[in-house]
Amino acid sequence: MYAIVEIAGQQFKIEKDQKLFVHRLQEDEGASINIDKVLLLGNGDNITLGAPAVEGAFAEAKVLGHLKGDKVIVFKKKRRKGYRKKNGHRQYLTQIQISSISASGGKKSESKKAAAPAKAEKAPAKKAAGKADDLKKIEGIGPKIASTLVEAGIVTFADLAKADPANISEIIAGVRGNHIPTTWPQQAQLAVDGKWDELQELQDRLDGGVEK
Repeated sequence: MYAIVEIAGQQFKIEKDQKLFVHRLQEDEGASINIDKVLLLGNGDNITLGAPAVEGAFAEAKVLGHLKGDKVIVFKKKRRKGYRKKNGHRQYLTQIQISSISASGGKKSESKKAAAPAKAEKAPAKKAAGKADDLKKIEGIGPKIASTLVEAGIVTFADLAKADPANISEIIAGVRGNHIPTTWPQQAQLAVDGKWDELQELQDRLDGGVEK
C-alpha cells in the first residue's frame, strides 16, 4: 500500500518504513505523529482519491531527528548598477520514518466535528483563515526573522510562547544582525492571552530585546 499525503504544506508519496525529510516539525525526536491529510490511497489496482482527503485514512510516522539541509547560495546582481548580493540559506528539516498506513481508523475524530452544532462549525473556519499570526507584532521581530520562524514551523503566537529562546537563536542564526529573543516567548504569551496593553507596556521598556 502507498499513499500521497500532505505534511507541513508539502505533498509526498509514502510507503511503510520509508524515510523522508519534511519541513521542521514541532514534535520532539522519537515522538510519533499522525498524518491525517491523505490525498490518495493505492493498494495494487485499487486507487482511492480524496475530496480533498480520504475520509478515515491516516498514516503514522516516527520523528528520527531534526537537522539542517544543504546550503543554498542565492546571488543577486543588477547589470550596470554595481549591485551584487550573495546570501546563503539552510532549510530547517525533520527526518521521519513511516510506521504504518491505514485506510480506516480516523473516522472517530471526524464524527465529533460532524456531531457539533452548525454554529460551532463556523468558528474553526475563521481560525483556519487566520491561522498564522503576525509575528512582527513582537518587539525585535522583523519581516526576515518572521519568515525564518515560519519556515521552522513557528507560525503562531502560541508556537512562539512555547519556544525556548536558545532554540530561537539557533533558528535565526543565519539572519543578519544582533537579535536577543529572550523576551519573545513572554511577549507572545501576552498576545495569546489577549493582554495587548500589558504587551505594549513591556515593549515600551524594551530596547533591542533587553529591558531598559
